[in-house]
Amino acid sequence: MTDALDPPDRPQRQLVPPRFGLSAKLLLLTIPLVMIAEVLIYVPSIANFRINRLNDRLAAANTAALVLNAAPSGMVPDSLAREILSSIGARAVAIKMGQQRRLLAIADMPPAIEHDVDMRSMTAWSAIMDAFEVMLESGNQAIRVVGPAPGNHGQFLEVVVDELPLRQAMYRFSRNLLLLSLVIAILTAALVYLALHYLFVRPMRRLTANLVAYHADPESPARIIPTSDRGDEIGVAERELGAMQRDLVSMLHQKSRLAALGLAVSKINHDLRNLLASSQLISDQLAHVPDPRVQRFAPKLVRSLERAIAFCQSTLSYGRAQEAAPDRRMVALEPIVNEVRESAGLAADTSIIWVNAVERGLAIDADPDQLFRVLLNLVRNAAQALESESVNPGATKQIRITGRREGAVAIIEVSDTGPGVPQTAREHLFEPFQGSSRDGGTGLGLVIASELVRAHGGEMHLVEGTIGATFRISIPDRPVQLYSPRPERIRA
Repeated sequence: MTDALDPPDRPQRQLVPPRFGLSAKLLLLTIPLVMIAEVLIYVPSIANFRINRLNDRLAAANTAALVLNAAPSGMVPDSLAREILSSIGARAVAIKMGQQRRLLAIADMPPAIEHDVDMRSMTAWSAIMDAFEVMLESGNQAIRVVGPAPGNHGQFLEVVVDELPLRQAMYRFSRNLLLLSLVIAILTAALVYLALHYLFVRPMRRLTANLVAYHADPESPARIIPTSDRGDEIGVAERELGAMQRDLVSMLHQKSRLAALGLAVSKINHDLRNLLASSQLISDQLAHVPDPRVQRFAPKLVRSLERAIAFCQSTLSYGRAQEAAPDRRMVALEPIVNEVRESAGLAADTSIIWVNAVERGLAIDADPDQLFRVLLNLVRNAAQALESESVNPGATKQIRITGRREGAVAIIEVSDTGPGVPQTAREHLFEPFQGSSRDGGTGLGLVIASELVRAHGGEMHLVEGTIGATFRISIPDRPVQLYSPRPERIRA
């Protein structure tokens, strides 16, 4: 008995932290994602940086053009022109006025112009492509930049500059942006790591540790996870897990009690079967006594002992063993009802009125012994309810059994005029040790009856809105095999 109650030995499992937890994976994932975002930012940024540098050269060239164009007769000493061009980082400055192009200043003009950049018709896509083309080239090519002329002094302004200083400036900008992106990525990943670690990873580790500890001893109420006041999904998961663990602890305790009960009943069953066998031998001898009363009750006594022995041989009706499959055949219901009345001790001189309202000649496709057990359990429950203290002393005590057929389904109702089934018992009506409304009751009678009815393919339920308690049993007939006799007729 004690061994059945003790929980089985389970191997102790220790929570081993993963090599790469959620926080580490999130950290490793955040850095490249931030870098990808920085790359998407870098592409238009480098193109915009090149455009700004070229616009700066045009702005400086505009200022130089104003100075050079304001000189008397356009005469500017070569030394001054070189100083002006060196200050703006250009080799030559020209302006188009009308149909003429005027060279305002020149210093070390290259033999050839490699690229022309017209700032007046620059598009975003062409700016990006030209920027990467400049960065991939080598050497110091000369490029001509065309932009609007200052004021109304001409149609456009041209400035010739070297490409190498622009490429070096773009390299420095790219290096600085890369370093800044790395710093931002690391800081962002660290902040995301800390935030998610405290908001999600730590609660998840707590849930995981509780699951491992609960798996080691699922019958211990101390292993139920304590819930927090969080209102997010983690809090909902904690509360639902705690509720599930409480239900499982209660269920496992109930299963342990059932296992202990099954062990005890199996031991009692072994000895009871031997005692019943001895009683059967004595009852067989009573059948030969010539007393008319003995001859009247001896067959019923023998039949009751045979049922008890068969019940013991099939072990338990609820517990470790399963019910035998019903031996179904068409049987008359009225004789079974009369036998149930005699077995329940409801004779004509009792205070309980017995009403048999079974249709005449009603036959049911069922196992007669199992149907007898179903009705006997229901009738005994009804009799015990009528004998309880909650029944009014002057009220009529009545048990009524009705039987009818609705097509291929046989309907049996067992009703009484007792206090009915309380609401607390209705919630667990067909559960063992929980559906009883009587002090000291186990509730196994309804469980056994419901199990036997389900074995017949039927159902049993409590009818609502009736005086007292009414249980309705529906047992359908077995389907008829229409084509099974054909081979036999052919062979005949």
